[in-house]
Amino acid sequence: MARAQAKGGGMPQDGRNRVVIDAVSPALDCGRFPIKRVIGDSVTVDADVFADGHDVVACILCVRKPNGRAWSRARMIPIGNDRYRATFAVGELGVYHYTVRAHIDRFGSLCQDLARRPLDDPDLAVVFQQAAAMIREAAANASAREGRSLRTVQAFLEGDAGSAEKRAALLDETLAERVYRCSQHPHETVLETEFAVRVDPERARFSAWYEFFPRSVGGAKGGRLRDAGPMLAYVASMGFDVVYLPPLSPIGERLRKGPNNTLSRDAADVGSPWAIGSARGGHKAVAPELGTLADFRAFCEEAAKNDMAVALDIAFQCSPDHPYVTEHPEWFRHRPDGSIQYAENPPKKYQDIYPLDFETADWRNLWQELKSVVTFWIGEGVRIFRVDNPHTKAFPFWEWLIREVRSEHPDVLFLAEAFTRPKLMHGLAKLGFTHSYTYFTWRNTKQELIEYFTELTQGPGREYFRPHVWPNTPDILPAFLQHAPRTAFIIRLVLAATLSATYGIYGPAFELLESQPREPGSEEYLDSEKYQRRAWDIARPDSLRAIIARLNAIRRANPALQSDQNLVFHAIDNDNLIGFSKTARDGMSTVLVVVNLDPYHRQSGWLEWPAHAPGGAGGRPVQMHDLLSDARYLWSGSRHYVELSPEQTPAHVFHPRAYVGTEHDFDYYS
Repeated sequence: MARAQAKGGGMPQDGRNRVVIDAVSPALDCGRFPIKRVIGDSVTVDADVFADGHDVVACILCVRKPNGRAWSRARMIPIGNDRYRATFAVGELGVYHYTVRAHIDRFGSLCQDLARRPLDDPDLAVVFQQAAAMIREAAANASAREGRSLRTVQAFLEGDAGSAEKRAALLDETLAERVYRCSQHPHETVLETEFAVRVDPERARFSAWYEFFPRSVGGAKGGRLRDAGPMLAYVASMGFDVVYLPPLSPIGERLRKGPNNTLSRDAADVGSPWAIGSARGGHKAVAPELGTLADFRAFCEEAAKNDMAVALDIAFQCSPDHPYVTEHPEWFRHRPDGSIQYAENPPKKYQDIYPLDFETADWRNLWQELKSVVTFWIGEGVRIFRVDNPHTKAFPFWEWLIREVRSEHPDVLFLAEAFTRPKLMHGLAKLGFTHSYTYFTWRNTKQELIEYFTELTQGPGREYFRPHVWPNTPDILPAFLQHAPRTAFIIRLVLAATLSATYGIYGPAFELLESQPREPGSEEYLDSEKYQRRAWDIARPDSLRAIIARLNAIRRANPALQSDQNLVFHAIDNDNLIGFSKTARDGMSTVLVVVNLDPYHRQSGWLEWPAHAPGGAGGRPVQMHDLLSDARYLWSGSRHYVELSPEQTPAHVFHPRAYVGTEHDFDYYS
């Protein structure tokens, strides 16, 4: 609660500052971290503002643009119960700051008091004298033209007009605004806290990612970046706008892993791309078997021609062969015998990876070197980074790194790959990561999905935690997809692409229905591409390529699916069916999704489509156009029968259209 109070107790600096400011929102941890928006968004700020007595309070929203010095000021409007509100637009990348100030509106208080007085009140003459004095003071601060106008009103109040005429003149809202604008406002309460909002590119709100390993483009013989053009065209044909690559750096030789993460290997084994560094270079080099930096730049240019951005994996860890190991052994933890400690997450062991020690005495140089890795790849054209396991590195480092990088490059995005405890995930999102991996991969039942996505879209995290959902990753073949039929993959695809505005798949494993785990109870793929090249037949007739392309086209064509803020779940009397809708931010379009969560059996039930929605009670009939199958259904009333079979597409993605009279005459619902 903001009061005019001296720090550390004692007398306030100015006890005449009577207004109290409290409960400003949105505010993340009392202003410790910025909230998030994308360019073109708006921020609606609310605050509790009040003072003793019955005076009118003027509440002011102050906003400063990125890299700006001057504050713009806008008066907030009362919305009831001493709560005030104002909205500002964010049209530039970077960090905006906002705060709230408040003071007593003396002229407004006088007019409020005047409105309550009867015309025969003997004190009206005194009120008119006070008003004239205030207007005279305002006129002295006004422009010449406005000053003349105000002095005319002043003279009228000091003249012989009747009380009714003077009262009517004073209660003119235009006059009140002019007097307020031209007046001095002493004894202002200034909220010491400056809140912040980080403004990102549009891609921070809406995107579709596709991950693949360039080294598998050539099958068992190996692929190079220069040969990936056909693969980029294939990815673009499915409608993805971000192509994500694992680390491209040289892979360590010593303790290199063999197929399926085995310790035994032969000379032909390629190892894990996350075991970064060899005699051929470290984090700022491209593995020779993939090509050169020039090849990478050409890859990025080819992606851009296909309207895709390139996201690069950043993994701050080293193989035993990394140059850092010999040049900076102090950056690693050592065992009692002097050897460097390799990475472990018991029972998992990663003998081919040395984690960095963020408690090293040389931490400043370590931080600067890691920042130079990011800025190096920015210089090569990368604007999106997927960060490997950020929760295993120091949080103060990430806050510093992201702030430093984005102060110079506000268009750079960071995705936190942190499948970890909730508070750690949220902590990373607060300190600056643009997107965050989620628990979607393990949320399968109707209740799990409803609870989790309600939390993501309606909980306090909605101001800073942008969900990035993946039905699979190279590390995770979830149980739902193990030994699963084609329908299971479609179910998870539709859920990912419609529940979240940002999603991704690891392919071609996903669209080619890779479902064999390494062993029972494991989420590792058998013959994982993390440790070996794979030959993928992307032309296989059972591929999900066509439905992926259709879903991505639906997402691009329907603004309702391009945001996470307007998700509503609808009741269906069958726990194997889930229904939810999204409405565009401008309210002009709606999409309703119904999914059969059972990949093995036909499921049916009655969906409640509420009365205020298209097709609700008392409304016109509605044509429900299924954008997946192109089928059309005519709905009336508020309860609707749905039936979905695994033998067909196990989902509806409906676009409602209001029925206006003939079978060919439909208007889009809005």
